Amino acid sequence: MLSRAEARRLALAAQGFAQSRPRSVSRTRLIATIDRLGLLQIDSVNVFVRSHYLPLFSRLGAYSRDALDRLAWGPRRGRALFEYWGHEASLVPLAAQPLYRWRMARALNSRGRHWFDRFGRERRAYVDQVLSEVAEHGPLAVSDLSDPGRSTGPWWGWSDGKTALEWLFYAGLVTTATRRGFERLYDLPARVLPAAVLNLPTPDEADSQRTLVRHAIGALGIATEAEIRDYYRLPPMDNRARLRELIDAGAVREVRVKGWSPRAFMAADARPPRRVRAAALLSPFDPVVWMRARAERLFDFHYRIALYTPRHKRSHGYYVLPFLLDDRLVARVDLKADRAERTLRAISIHAEADVDAVAVAAALAPELRLTASWLDLDRVSVGGGDLGPAVRAELRARPSP
Repeated sequence: MLSRAEARRLALAAQGFAQSRPRSVSRTRLIATIDRLGLLQIDSVNVFVRSHYLPLFSRLGAYSRDALDRLAWGPRRGRALFEYWGHEASLVPLAAQPLYRWRMARALNSRGRHWFDRFGRERRAYVDQVLSEVAEHGPLAVSDLSDPGRSTGPWWGWSDGKTALEWLFYAGLVTTATRRGFERLYDLPARVLPAAVLNLPTPDEADSQRTLVRHAIGALGIATEAEIRDYYRLPPMDNRARLRELIDAGAVREVRVKGWSPRAFMAADARPPRRVRAAALLSPFDPVVWMRARAERLFDFHYRIALYTPRHKRSHGYYVLPFLLDDRLVARVDLKADRAERTLRAISIHAEADVDAVAVAAALAPELRLTASWLDLDRVSVGGGDLGPAVRAELRARPSP
């Protein structure tokens, strides 16, 4: 049986937090880190920084966001990532594209489980028209379509044109060529993805899913069946079958964790490190915390994003990032990048129970300063919260060089 502390260290090491940050971040290091994670979740909120940029900063420190943009949306020959539904909308390593073809095939064969699959079936003539326009005029945004439709649908107000393009995207018939601001521009995969990737053989469903399950376990370190399934949003029955096959093959073993009710699974050769030394702000969409029940199980950290919560009901702020110190989540920081004033605003900072506030402030202050520099902001402003005064004092005591 493993202790909860051992489980935490396994999880954090699997996510890359047992390694020290490099002095400089090369393209090779960026790609290796993304390969370890398997994906970077994309989200539109930009009050601080868009979420796909932050997991790399959390693990590697200051790196060029332009370098990530080139990997994802740059010239075709230099790309290493493509957009697809991995966890949610995600940047995924190009080499993994064949592993998602079973999901694309299910959508094409009316076996998909996404919410817009019914639209793809029932509005096929319109969808085919949209695909023809992309083929003739791409890359195209929704607004470029001859008949984009009105934004009156039940799903986030999507128009018919947006829904058609997203179904085509899910089915692998179009992909993201680039982005205009944050607006996705769609084109045919043959004009976007390298031929060497498109020509890779297609594994069968079971092989693809086994690889994804095995990678999910490797990226999580230790996880319950539900957590493994959630990583790549696999269908429950498929996930269960592939997990059993990996156990029978000796690649995965079942373990118990003290205080956990569900069974846990880990790679057969995984071992928890003796310690984890880390200091990092985490995106709300970081794999460490994106499944809130897992964050509670591992860290006793009850976490909910408050983007859609009325102001008077928010307990810690609007865009709240957990702060990881060694192997614990020790604080919550409500962050905003005030670009007009060139200031990183820590609107409030709250400490978790039973933490050393002085030690947390001493670790958090330089991380805030590094974050501001990475975002090309000139200063850090700290507001309220029970940890605010200690962090302000730390920033004053150690001014920027």
